[in-house]
Amino acid sequence: MSNQDYISRTPSKKKKNSPYKKKSAEPAPKLPVKTKLISVLVLLLVTAFSYGLWFLKTSPITKEPIKVQNQVAVKEDKHLPEPPKEKWTYVEHLKTKEVEVGQYEVKQNGPYKMQCGSFRTSAQAESVKAKMAFVGIESKIQTARGKTSTWYKVVLGPYPRKRTAEQDKHKLRKNNINDCQIWLWRD
Repeated sequence: MSNQDYISRTPSKKKKNSPYKKKSAEPAPKLPVKTKLISVLVLLLVTAFSYGLWFLKTSPITKEPIKVQNQVAVKEDKHLPEPPKEKWTYVEHLKTKEVEVGQYEVKQNGPYKMQCGSFRTSAQAESVKAKMAFVGIESKIQTARGKTSTWYKVVLGPYPRKRTAEQDKHKLRKNNINDCQIWLWRD
């Protein structure tokens, strides 16, 4: 495609919306009849409403208190009527009922431990123990001998209540240590 010189070329006369041509003063657009009618109607309604409020404020009819006719005479009886007879008998039973209070004993299931992994190598167990140390929780590594190999368990505890073990479990979960289980302590 050949290069063309658009700057030195004279603008075409066919284009009416040329950006180089000065814009002539155009007459302001006229409002449609519907818009004019709605604005006049709104103006009339606002005027009528304010006249109504002014009339109510200044009218002598509204300044006089309203007189109530046909008032019913109210008896002033200071005695209340007798309460109705009860249909149910549970009210009387409740007055004479004695509640037995038993001695309940809360059973403690015993100390709890939390196990956060079981590994075949001690290096893996030491790695998880180090992550827990960075969180601020001290753990121990226990060895368990199976039939074919030795397992290394990362254990926390003993905890006197399960709730304290759950608190440590949530703290570990916030730090991406998710494989912890809470068990009853058995040796």
